[in-house]
Parts: sequence; structure tokens; C-alpha cells
Amino acid sequence: MGIFGKLFGALKKTKDNFSEKLRVLFSKNKLGDAFYEELEEILISSDVSVSTAEEVVERVKEQAIGERLKDEQYVTELLRGILTGILEEAEVPDLSYPCVIMLVGVNGVGKTTTIGKLAHYFLSQGKTVTLAAADTFRAAASEQLSVWAERAKVRIVKHEEGSDPAAVIYDAVSSAKARGTDVVIVDTAGRLHVKDNLMKELQKMERVVLREYPEADFLKLLVLDATTGQNALSQARVFDEAVELDGLVLTKLDGTAKGGFVFSLASELMLPVIFAGTGEKIEDLEKFDSRSFVEAIL
Repeated sequence: MGIFGKLFGALKKTKDNFSEKLRVLFSKNKLGDAFYEELEEILISSDVSVSTAEEVVERVKEQAIGERLKDEQYVTELLRGILTGILEEAEVPDLSYPCVIMLVGVNGVGKTTTIGKLAHYFLSQGKTVTLAAADTFRAAASEQLSVWAERAKVRIVKHEEGSDPAAVIYDAVSSAKARGTDVVIVDTAGRLHVKDNLMKELQKMERVVLREYPEADFLKLLVLDATTGQNALSQARVFDEAVELDGLVLTKLDGTAKGGFVFSLASELMLPVIFAGTGEKIEDLEKFDSRSFVEAIL
């Protein structure tokens, strides 16, 4: 099964939820105020934020009135184009090598698993990879990452539990520079996005990378559990303020019937989704494709 098939499978719950509501809407309402109000409600119920839902509906309304076309297929295509456009407005950064990718996020979103999948992804692209176990707070975190490093057959740099995470990163980038490694992937401790001291620690880790490895491309990616819903927007906003995020990685897409928050993140924070998890296996991580995503939910 290719990425398109995997993505469609992972988003089946979202598609069933969204498409059914649209079908009911079209069956009972002609284009007009009531139609647009209910369309906005459907978007919000799919975890699109209020302001983004209003923006989408306004764009649909403007174009539909201008074209004077009112059939279901036309409006669906219109909605598909508008949603795709919103995702594509958040530009995906070009990745050059060597690079350091630091994954951040709250507890339980699947950062460690995602790192194993990312390592496998880059190996499949012919790149060399080193993992940095900078989550030194959670018991057995480095051991769990070591298991993924072994499965992906990549090197790992780790220190004892309770060590300074910035020291782990220092050693990892020093090793990568010496060996000419293409990609360093950094695991960080899961943190509540309301904890200021933990955010300051992320900033310290960022400074180490910028100081010690200025020639490397440096991406800071927020890992988001797709079942989080609209809370994802507040999480992303706080992490973005702390470390200026470059993009997002979505996990557990197959566990949600919503997923509309992706459009709000692109529209309001200009944060693109770069990778998406489509299953539990090590190879179940793909580059995110906006058109495929919209096609899969509509």
C-alpha cells in the first residue's frame, strides 16, 4: 500500500464524520445563510477553530456567489480547493544536510516512536543518522530510544538519567560533525506547555545547537497527537513562542474522527505539517501532502 492508500486508511474516521455531515447539509439546505451557518458549525465540530472556520466559509460564499453555481459537487470542489490552499500557505521548509531535527511536545504524543520512524525514513533516503537522547528526566526514556535506535540500525548518544540535556546535545552534534553524519534527531522531555522553566530548557538546548553546529540546518518540530483536537492550537502557540517552530509532525491520525485543527495551525500560526504517522510500524511515517490530506477527508 502506497502513501495515498495509507493516508486514506488513517483518515477514514475523519472522512466518514466530515463527509456524512456535508451530505446531510446538502440534502436539506440550498445555498443561503442557513447553509453557510451550518457549514461553519460542521467545520468547528471537526476541530477547525472558529476564526479559521469563518474564513473558510467566507471564501466559499464569495466564490459561490460570484460563480452563481449552487450544486453539491461544485461547492465540494470549492471547499476542497480552499482547504488545500490554506495548508499550502504554510510553507514547508526546504531541508538541507547536515541537519539537526529537535522534536518537542507534551507527554504522551509519541515523540520517541516518531523519532524511530524518522530515523528509518532518513535511512531509506540514503542518509546517515544519529539519535540524541536528551530526555534525561523520564525514567527509562533513553532505554526506550535505544530500542528504536537498534530497530532502525542507527547510532545513539545518551547520558545517565538526570544529566543536563544540553550536554547530550553537545556530545551528539560534536560526534555528528566528526563523523560527517547527515541527520541528528533530538529527543526531548515531554513537558506541559504551561511550564515556563521547561520551555527555558528547550531554549538552552537550541542555543547549544546554534553555537556548536551553525553550519547545520536546524528544524524544531512539534509532535502533535491528532486526537488532541482544538487544544493543539494552544499547545502549538506556546511552543512556537518559546522556540519558533518550523513545523509539525502528526501522530495517531487513525485514532481521530476530526483533525480539522491542522487547517487552523496553518492559517493562524503558518505552521506546516511536515510528517504524518499513518500506523504503528517503523515504516508508517510519510511526508505530509496537503492535497492528499484534503482529498482523504472530503
